[in-house]
Amino acid sequence: MNPFPWSFSKLKAFEQCPFQFYNEKVLKRYPQVESEAMLYGTRFHEAAEEYIRDSTPLPKAFLYSKDALDKLNALPGDKLCEIKMGVKADLTACEFDDEDVWWRGISDLNVMEPTYARVIDYKTGANAKYADTGQLELMALGTFAKYSDVERVKAGLLFVVAKAFIKASYTREDIPKLWTKWLSKFSKMEAAFEHDIWNKHPSGLCRRHCPVTECPHNGRR
Repeated sequence: MNPFPWSFSKLKAFEQCPFQFYNEKVLKRYPQVESEAMLYGTRFHEAAEEYIRDSTPLPKAFLYSKDALDKLNALPGDKLCEIKMGVKADLTACEFDDEDVWWRGISDLNVMEPTYARVIDYKTGANAKYADTGQLELMALGTFAKYSDVERVKAGLLFVVAKAFIKASYTREDIPKLWTKWLSKFSKMEAAFEHDIWNKHPSGLCRRHCPVTECPHNGRR
């Protein structure tokens, strides 16, 4: 077993509950079933990509997002959709599917100028109150690695349903500080793999949302 390649979503799942992560992601005993909310998000991402990249009209169900997407489309720079990024263990860039890829990320939309990039991730959740900007940090790090000429990244979580835009800004000077933070977080998941120790983190999500029924905190066995 090894934790590579890792991603923001993979690390967040581990932090929520290592034991659930082990059963779902490592042993794959409980294949993830896409909820209606997840399917909705997938459909929106596909529609937004086709709208920005190909000028394909938005489906009626997503017309509410047109103004927000038009503002992105009007920004100066090249619009690149669904950009796959990879980083090796030495923190240099590689391809998403390379054998030595260590971290992976996919940006929903990059708006590229010669030394400046905007990185956007679409969110279809109904509430932006608990938005996690950690994803933006990793997307910025991936962008800096992939595009060596980029000196500054403006990143944002666009909550199209909640009509909120969570912004953050980074420069190349932030790279060491950000990687120090994420290497510290990742080291805990790496240690779990190395020592095969998967602690249980009980929370209010156990009974209703966790499929690992053999866990004593699940309560549905």
